[in-house]
Amino acid sequence: MKRIVLKVGSAVLTENNRIARDRMQNLVDLIARLKARYEVILVSSGAVAAGYTELKLDKSVLANKQALASIGQPLLLNRYKKKFEKHGILPAQVLVTAANFYTESQAEKARNTIDTLIENGVVPIINENDATAVEELVLGDNDQLSAYTAYHFNADLLVILSDINAYYDKDPHCHDDACVRPLVHAIKAEELSKEVTPHNSFATGGIVTKLKAAHFLLERGRSMFLASGFELEDVENFLLHDTQSGGTLFTPEVSA
Repeated sequence: MKRIVLKVGSAVLTENNRIARDRMQNLVDLIARLKARYEVILVSSGAVAAGYTELKLDKSVLANKQALASIGQPLLLNRYKKKFEKHGILPAQVLVTAANFYTESQAEKARNTIDTLIENGVVPIINENDATAVEELVLGDNDQLSAYTAYHFNADLLVILSDINAYYDKDPHCHDDACVRPLVHAIKAEELSKEVTPHNSFATGGIVTKLKAAHFLLERGRSMFLASGFELEDVENFLLHDTQSGGTLFTPEVSA
């Protein structure tokens, strides 16, 4: 059975400064269907937003953001738990830091935990330990975290569900003639150096962080699929019906 990492960002999981419950339920319902075909690891943002529903702190202050994350992590997992219960699925929280990926021996310890959870039908829900991981909160690296997770935990594919439904040949917010690039084999250096432009008050990424995640995996012979997290038809078609109706597949070019 193939293993996939599914990453969902704050732009999808939050709306009007709170968790978007219907979108979360739709995500959980999708994961339940995917489990018949794949081993699924979820990388989920949303802890800061969940914490903000309980305590309105200024998110621009790092210490406040860390405090909101520590409040929100158990709230977020509890919401996932209740929604997974409808499918008889048990989720587990796995908080990691960059140190878990520094060496192969450190990554192996974390991978053993993930493997044990998956072998027992559990869905691991991974996030960086936001309460202490300063770099993640400043740089907005959950996209990169998901790429590390996919690589070090032996996933065949990373799927990023976002408010960005695909990778375009130019910014679709500025150009009416922008076209989706359905298949990408390589990413140019200038594409990786653009300014990060998140579209949501809790989001910390944008298309550039997704391109960096894709680039990391492409260099290591792995693939990534980018699709909408609002409308899940494209990702469901791709993963369950082997049809690409939308989104962008980043995959290494196969030599003839």
